[in-house]
Amino acid sequence: MTRNFFFTSESVTEGHPDKMCDQISDAILDAVLAEDPNGRVAVECLTKTGFVVIAGELTTGTYVDIPRVARDTIREIGYDDPEFGFDADGCGILVSISEQSPDIAMGVDALPDHEQGAGDQGLMFGYAINETPEYMPLPITLAHKLTRKLAQVRKDKTIRYLRPDGKSQVTVEYEDGKKPLRVEAIVIAAQHDPDIDEEVLRADIKEHVILPVCGDMIDENTKLHINSTGIFVLGGPVADAGLTGRKIIVDTYGGQGSHGGGCFSGKDPSKVDRSGAYMARYIAKNLVAAGLCDECEVQLAYAIGVPQPVSILVNCYGTSRLPEDQIADIVGKHFPLRPAEMIKYLNLKRPIFKKTAAYGHFGRNDPDFTWEKLDKVEELKKYLP
Repeated sequence: MTRNFFFTSESVTEGHPDKMCDQISDAILDAVLAEDPNGRVAVECLTKTGFVVIAGELTTGTYVDIPRVARDTIREIGYDDPEFGFDADGCGILVSISEQSPDIAMGVDALPDHEQGAGDQGLMFGYAINETPEYMPLPITLAHKLTRKLAQVRKDKTIRYLRPDGKSQVTVEYEDGKKPLRVEAIVIAAQHDPDIDEEVLRADIKEHVILPVCGDMIDENTKLHINSTGIFVLGGPVADAGLTGRKIIVDTYGGQGSHGGGCFSGKDPSKVDRSGAYMARYIAKNLVAAGLCDECEVQLAYAIGVPQPVSILVNCYGTSRLPEDQIADIVGKHFPLRPAEMIKYLNLKRPIFKKTAAYGHFGRNDPDFTWEKLDKVEELKKYLP
């Protein structure tokens, strides 16, 4: 007999300092790819009160005004008022950028006698499950929808006193092993102007954010924790340092499945941390959508400079209609797994990455997110017993 259990995932708004750094890093990547699709980018950011540090490696034939890109991104997020303690025009920006190491480039560049290899060693995971239309776990799906809604009601002035920083967390109760039953708890932390009555804020967040997103999953026993400390005026980089790549679980599956450890933002697609993870998601999603399994995790692993993956693993958590080693063989036969092939197949040499840097890289209905396509489903259905 299976028992009920609870699973929790979190998301953060675009104004969270870590996410601000992710977006700056990917905005710089987009600025390079817009003019130089073959540019090599590995850029990270750090932010704290009044400043942003941008550091990394950049090899390109185009010019990017990095401070301007950073300020434009900060302004678009919503840090446009000195009263917030941090604003796009008033912050200092320090840039320390060098070219990509020639030792790395030697293993990655495609030469007449050398196929493009992986940009680094590493392992990547992709995951999919059929419990939502997005083939994503329900807790992270709801958590992202809540933070997107927080940003929406701030920007359209439905709730005029909100500021850019914020978080959500959703706990879902499951029954019969893996069936989502209800939402057990919702946590919202929303930055706000001073002198806002706590009860007014909580009522507004419930009415305009929580109920529109989670209303059909809430019951009389659902616990709502909205600004639990009562006050959240001091936020953004003033309250908490931000760093690129510190929200990798928010970026992926909310803690469900595994994570290889490498972040995505600020990295061009020659880095398999990014392209390999996107391909692994594409594989897992198509396998589940084709009915070969109800849940799927795909691991790919690479060595720097080597085109072929060193390993492919498929884990279907006991839900597969075929032996998992057979599904792994199918993956190797039907999906491109060499770095150059993955990049070309998913059309990754485009300036599409800034919008991936907030609200998750997966489960989003956007035509630029080519790794979310379900164009292998009919091909894979032929293997159903």
